[in-house]
Amino acid sequence: MSYYATKIIVSALIIVAISEVAKRSSGFAALLASLPLTSLLAFVWLYVEGARPLEIAELSSQVFWLVIPSLLLFLLLPVLLKHGIDFWLSLGLSVTATTGCYLLLLPLLRRIGVGL
Repeated sequence: MSYYATKIIVSALIIVAISEVAKRSSGFAALLASLPLTSLLAFVWLYVEGARPLEIAELSSQVFWLVIPSLLLFLLLPVLLKHGIDFWLSLGLSVTATTGCYLLLLPLLRRIGVGL
């Protein structure tokens, strides 16, 4: 099996496992989903591929700053759904608002010296 196939299968299995756990326990699934699994996988794959520690550290720092605007999605989506707004519309509005936050934050981060 090729290296890329292994990466895809491992990554996909984690996502499928979380969605299956959510059917039984939304709290435990939320705990698993809140872990920075995507970032951890990226760090591991980069390390295995020979990336220098400083490159992985830079990615980790950038991920930290970009998590901030992503939190809006997790605040806005449940509010919209609890107000009876259709799932797809709620998701679309949440993603749009989150994208707007990214667009506002990126220039600010560059201005204060955070390399992105």
